[in-house]
Amino acid sequence: MANALTFSRIALSVALLAPPALSPAFLVVYALAGVTDMLDGYVARRTGTESELGARLDSIADLVLVIVCLAKILPAIDVPTWLWAWVAAIALVKAANAISGLVVEKRLVMPHIKANKVAGLTVFLVPFAIPLFGITAPAVIACAVATFAAVQEGHYIRMGRAESPA
Repeated sequence: MANALTFSRIALSVALLAPPALSPAFLVVYALAGVTDMLDGYVARRTGTESELGARLDSIADLVLVIVCLAKILPAIDVPTWLWAWVAAIALVKAANAISGLVVEKRLVMPHIKANKVAGLTVFLVPFAIPLFGITAPAVIACAVATFAAVQEGHYIRMGRAESPA
């Protein structure tokens, strides 16, 4: 059941290619894809069907959703240069965290901390906010939360608490 939800997210991601970016139809399909992302891990844990395959499928489904959303949304909006710089800075901090994790833990670590989950939810909500508020306000909020999460993630890794509970 969990893997079926994950596969449905891939199908929904591909379906996002059809409607115009940020249209009501796009946002409905996007919301459904988001629900499958929230449910697949929960279902796997509740049914005792967690697996390496499921984790890999989840990562693939997430990647497909992100690529499709970027391909659809970015051409439809005007992203200011300062926002690109902020997103790049967050990406650099996340990359530094990954390198730090390799040094400290001798393996790739991705802490499951509440701040990362809140950042993920905040970023997920941005497409719903763009039609109402434009890109600036939603992006500032999402980037602020993501910056905090990236810094906190680095702190947890460097303190040797990469497996901190969420």
